[in-house]
Amino acid sequence: MTLKLFIGNKNYSSWSMRPWLVLKAFGIPFDETVIPLYTGAADKQRILDVTSSGKVPALVDGDITVWDSLAIIEYLAERFPDMAVWPSDRAARAHARAIGAEMHGGFGPLRRECGMNIHRPVRAKMLSIEALVDIARIQEMWIDCRQRHARSGPYLFGAFSAADAMYAPVVHRFRTYAIDVQPRVQDYMDVMRMHPAFAQWTQEALAETLTIEKFETD
Repeated sequence: MTLKLFIGNKNYSSWSMRPWLVLKAFGIPFDETVIPLYTGAADKQRILDVTSSGKVPALVDGDITVWDSLAIIEYLAERFPDMAVWPSDRAARAHARAIGAEMHGGFGPLRRECGMNIHRPVRAKMLSIEALVDIARIQEMWIDCRQRHARSGPYLFGAFSAADAMYAPVVHRFRTYAIDVQPRVQDYMDVMRMHPAFAQWTQEALAETLTIEKFETD
């Protein structure tokens, strides 16, 4: 039975991007349904018909429904154990899960001040000290991962993994808000932007025409 992934607008929905990238990057077949966000009661009900959380993304696998980006990624890692969704080495896998969880549960100031909006013209904005601390921490983690795993490939843990998917929306944020990043961070961002799945999401996001005013304030 083909998996079904329900997602929000590709231009704005950073959480939807994460499991979508894992599915695409690892060649896992799935049917995709986009439910526009913040467009009224009808679309809200469409989401509620899939998951009582009232949020996307949501993955449906037969009679199993999984919501929340990280939970979906973990489900995919269990469902397809031969895919190496997380790094195969135990130490690297633990590290990847730790930084993935840090992304999942943290960086609130960066999220609030630099929402994902792929349509947004590239330009800088004034950021709080707290957001700048988030940016510094992310760069620190990326550089550490690249130093440890550079010989294994160009991604955070060598080969593309769920850790890259978890941080993929940050690549968009850093570019869109003209964040001044270190050279090794820029190199990693360039690699991510060239990944076929990342490029496809970006292209399809740019093709969207729906505008959500609450996300167009800066």
